Amino acid sequence: MESLQRFSFVSFIALLAYFAFLASAELHVREFVIEPKPVKRLCRTHQSITVNGQFPGPTLEVRNGDSLAITVINRARYNISIHWHGIRQLRNPWADGPEYITQCPIRPGQSYTYRFTIEDQEGTLWWHAHSRWLRATVYGALIIYPRLGSPYPFSMPKRDIPILLGEWWDRNPMDVLRQAQFTGAAANVSDAYTINGQPGDLYRCSRSETVRFPIFPGETVQLRVINAGLNQELFFSVANHQLTVVETDSAYTKPFTTSVIMIGPGQTTNVLLTANQRPGRYYMAARAYNSANAPFDNTTTTAILEYVNAPTRRGRGRGQMAPVFPVLPGFNDTATATAFTNRLRYWKRAPVPLQVDESLFFTVGLGLTNCPNPNSPRCQGPNGTRFAASINNQSFVLPRRNSIMQAYYQGMPGIFTTDFPPVPPVQFDYTGNVSRGLWQPVKGTKAYKLKYKANVQIVLQDTSIVTTENHPMHLHGYQFYVVGSGFGNFNPRTDPARFNLYDPPERNTVGTPPGGWVAIRFLADNPGAWFMHCHIDSHLGWGLAMVFLVENGRGQLQSVQAPPLDLPTC
Repeated sequence: MESLQRFSFVSFIALLAYFAFLASAELHVREFVIEPKPVKRLCRTHQSITVNGQFPGPTLEVRNGDSLAITVINRARYNISIHWHGIRQLRNPWADGPEYITQCPIRPGQSYTYRFTIEDQEGTLWWHAHSRWLRATVYGALIIYPRLGSPYPFSMPKRDIPILLGEWWDRNPMDVLRQAQFTGAAANVSDAYTINGQPGDLYRCSRSETVRFPIFPGETVQLRVINAGLNQELFFSVANHQLTVVETDSAYTKPFTTSVIMIGPGQTTNVLLTANQRPGRYYMAARAYNSANAPFDNTTTTAILEYVNAPTRRGRGRGQMAPVFPVLPGFNDTATATAFTNRLRYWKRAPVPLQVDESLFFTVGLGLTNCPNPNSPRCQGPNGTRFAASINNQSFVLPRRNSIMQAYYQGMPGIFTTDFPPVPPVQFDYTGNVSRGLWQPVKGTKAYKLKYKANVQIVLQDTSIVTTENHPMHLHGYQFYVVGSGFGNFNPRTDPARFNLYDPPERNTVGTPPGGWVAIRFLADNPGAWFMHCHIDSHLGWGLAMVFLVENGRGQLQSVQAPPLDLPTC
C-alpha cells in the first residue's frame, strides 16, 4: 500500500511537471509579407525584396518547446519559399521550405502558413528564402532560448546581440543570377559585406549608417553571429577583445577563447565578449576567407563596439575618437581557419552513433560542362564551357512539375529516381591532377533512401576539379556530429582510427577542408525528404546537392505527418 501511494505521488508530480511545461510553451503567430521596398546602400537605392519592409528581416525570439505559425504572403514578383535553417522539423518536412524539395514555391499573390514546433533545440539559428538568390535580402535571426528555468551551461551573459553577416550587390541579385545562368560563367561577386544590413565605415556613402553597439565597462554580452552571406566564408573579429566560443549551429561547445572566428555561409557561432578594455571605440569586422582559386569580394565590413564612457577628442577636431581596427587573417589563411574549427568540441559526451549501418563516401566539388559551340554566348566558362558542380559526379537538377516530398508522399512517378550512388562511380586521386575526362558531371534528380533509425556515416571528400575549396555542406532536417577531418584523400583503413567519438562538435552545416575531407555521423530518425547541399548558392545552382529519403518507421509517431491543406501546388 505504501509503495502504491509513493508511486501515485511520483505520478502526480510528473503530471504537474508535464502540465507546467505545456503552460510555459507559447504559440507565436506571425505574418511575413514578402514585398519590394526601397533600400539605399553604397549611394544607390534599389527596390529590394524584404520581409515586412525590413532588411534584414524580423528577428524571431522563441523558447524550446514553443510552436510557430508563420503565414508568408507573397507580394513580390518572384516565386518564394522560406527555410527555417537548422530547425529539425520532426516528421514535418512540409514546413522545411526548400522549393521543389519539400514544397512547391509560393507564387506571387499567394500565401502559405508554416506550422512547426521547436523540439529539444535551443540556441542561434536563422531563417531565409530558399528560392534562387532571394535570400540575399530575405533573411533574419531565429533565437531559441532555453525553457523557463533551464540555465545555459555557462555564465549568463548580460544580454544578447545578434550579428548577421551578409553580402550586398549594387544591383538586383536576381539579375546577377540570371546573367550567370545565361552565360554559364561564374556570377559577379558582391560589392560589399554587411553587418546587420549595413556595410560600415570603409564603403562609400555608408559611414553615417554604420551599426553601433553600446556597451558598459565590465559587461559580458553574447554575440550571436550568423553568416547569412550567399557565397563567402568569413573571418570575424573584434579589436582588442577575446571571444569565448560557447555554441555553434545551436549546439553548445566546450568554451574556448580566440581572437578570430571563421564562419561559413549557413553557420552560426555564439561567442561571449567582456568589455574589459580601455574605454573607447572598437571595430568589429568581417572579411573573406577564400580557399578557392577564384575571384572574390576583397572588401571589409565593420560595425563599432562603443563603450558608453568612451573619451572624446579635445581641442581642435573635437569629436569621437577613431575606432581601433582588429587584426584579421589573410584572405587565404587556411591554417587559421582549420585551427579554429579543430578546437570545436561538444560541451559534454556526445550521443554519437558508434556503429554504422550506412557508410557513404561523397565527392563534392566543381566541374565543367562542354558545349557543342564553345564560342556561344551561353558558354563563357573556362575554355568555352559552362560551370557545373556535383556530388559523386551527379549534378542535381530541381524538378518543376512537383516537389520531391509531395511526389514521394503521393507515389507520383517521373519526378525523381532513388539511384543516387553511395560512392563515386569512378575512383581517382581526388585531390591530385584529375583527368579532364572526369570533369563533366551527369545531370539528374536523384535521391538516396535511408531506413528509419539507420546509423549513417558520410565522408565528404573535396576534389581538385577546377579548384579545391571549402564547401559548407548543409543537411536539412538533422544535426550531425563531425567525427573527423583531414587534408588529402580520405584513407578508409587508417583515418577512422583518429575519429573523435567522445565529444565531436554537433552541427547542421560543415565545411570540407580545401583539398581534404570531413566525416559526419547521425541517426536517421526523422522521416521525409531532406536536402543536402553546398550553402554557397552559386554551387547549389550548379548542382552541388542531393536528397535523402528517410523511410517511415513503425506507427504514426515514426511517420511523416499528413501535408497541410494550404501546401502550395506547382
